[in-house]
Amino acid sequence: MGSMTAVIAAPAPKLLTPAQRRRAKIIGIVLLVLAAFTLLVFGIGTEGDATFKFVIPGQSPTEIPDLTVPGAGSSILLAGVLAFLGAIQVTRGFGDKANLVLGIGLILFVLAFLIWAAAGSPLGAFNFTSMLRETVLRSFPIAMGALSGVLCERVAVINIGIEGMLLGGAFMAALVGSTQGPWWGIVAGVLTGGALAWVLAVLAVRYRVDQIIAGVVINIFVLGITSFLTVRLFAENPQFNNAQILKPWKVPLLGDIPIIGDIFFRQTIFVYALFVLVAGLTFGLFRTKWGLRSRAVGEHPKAADTLGINVYRMRYLNVVLGGMIAGLGGAWFIIGSVGRFDENMTNGRGFIGLAAMIFGRWHPIGALGAALVFGFADSLKQVLGILQTGIPSEFLLMAPAIVTVIVVAGLVGKSRPPAADGQPYVKE
Repeated sequence: MGSMTAVIAAPAPKLLTPAQRRRAKIIGIVLLVLAAFTLLVFGIGTEGDATFKFVIPGQSPTEIPDLTVPGAGSSILLAGVLAFLGAIQVTRGFGDKANLVLGIGLILFVLAFLIWAAAGSPLGAFNFTSMLRETVLRSFPIAMGALSGVLCERVAVINIGIEGMLLGGAFMAALVGSTQGPWWGIVAGVLTGGALAWVLAVLAVRYRVDQIIAGVVINIFVLGITSFLTVRLFAENPQFNNAQILKPWKVPLLGDIPIIGDIFFRQTIFVYALFVLVAGLTFGLFRTKWGLRSRAVGEHPKAADTLGINVYRMRYLNVVLGGMIAGLGGAWFIIGSVGRFDENMTNGRGFIGLAAMIFGRWHPIGALGAALVFGFADSLKQVLGILQTGIPSEFLLMAPAIVTVIVVAGLVGKSRPPAADGQPYVKE
């Protein structure tokens, strides 16, 4: 038997499409621009040191020394790293790791910004752990809106009414929570969100009303009725708008972990419910029959119907469940935050939740990650106010819009919704 020589061909390099090459260049240019901005604004001319504190006074069980870094030197170093990443991305590219590199670059840019803000502040220091803890808390209603959108759009129903469901849930949580206690207030908020979602489902599924219009109608109706009742009911009867706020609860053992325990495991019941919901929905959507049927209805409802799946029932079920989740997000404003209802207090967080859903690519974990980004921008306003940097905090209100533009422009990758998203279904 003659000897045989095995020739193993090396895998051919993956060729990028013109659109992918163009996007890779854009990412590299963005990183280079961030590097130049970091060097010129945050690096050159910055005086003093920046101090990061990691212990929350009166709460953290472990003493952790402060971290002090030179303001100018640290920013210049971070600018160099950004320039290095940008140069490689422009010349060679990181392939399918481009999004990861972009994320790292944005984190480095934000870190340079924080160092610059702390170094130029009269205080010269801020509590990093406290800011991250506030980030998790403030991301809750946005994450609830995003999860609500994920559930609805996975069965091809666009839920523009999330903002109204958040606001309606907040109003009923204030009313019932003030008279019956905080737990009943949470239940009332959840049921209110579910009821409003049922109205959306009837309009969109049964009567096949344009889903965008149906959602806008719900938003306008809830804003109008809650504003009217706030003036007529709460202003004249303040005892109906004074709900008890649930206090944070420390998870045994986990709450004693340095830094991580303070951020994640010394929170209110709402944050723990968020973790459970994200894990449960991820498992449910991708590991159960219900999830398979939901995704089938969202991708190809006619084929799903042919296989015996009740398309109408799945859409009703998911939309109502999504509304209940949004109602829980609304209850947070009252029972988990301020204890009283104010007109339009949700302030567009339902729409930001939709942006987080798109940013997270219709996945519960991705939606949570995107919500944390928006929550970080929200908590950053407080930090800038404490540091007295002189930067108007209103500028940070543009952060959600900027992230939304980035997503729409495709800088973080093309996001593909379910194929039948927004399309009514008529059973033949």
